[in-house]
Amino acid sequence: MPGLQHTVTIAAPPEQVWAVVVDVERWPERIPTVESVERLDAGPLALGTRTRLRQPKLPEGVWTVTEFVDGSSYTWESRSSGVTVVATHVVEPDPAGSRLTLAITVSGLLSGIGWLMSRSLTKRYVEAEAASIKKAAEAS
Repeated sequence: MPGLQHTVTIAAPPEQVWAVVVDVERWPERIPTVESVERLDAGPLALGTRTRLRQPKLPEGVWTVTEFVDGSSYTWESRSSGVTVVATHVVEPDPAGSRLTLAITVSGLLSGIGWLMSRSLTKRYVEAEAASIKKAAEAS
């Protein structure tokens, strides 16, 4: 299964980093690779909630939370014709504050060719997301 993982250390406690990670409605103002976010369910991000996400140069996707451990991690997935994208967000304690790990995997009939076409862009977006979350959490 094609994919990637990126980890950054953040000089902020895990609960501060977590607050930024799950506040997806504010991602467009914090993360330059996110154009818009529309929550499709009321309440906080939780197991089963859905979010419509628009990013430059990528198809719009509806992301459904498939795993959720409050305060430490969530995984959500988006399905489109022939491809399933799974994104994981993990916040862990670190001697310097926190460690944030973002991971993406793709699967499905068209995932191989899709990954070849989007791997470089996805890597840049994941790195920008991690750097933006780091900046926001450290400024809190």
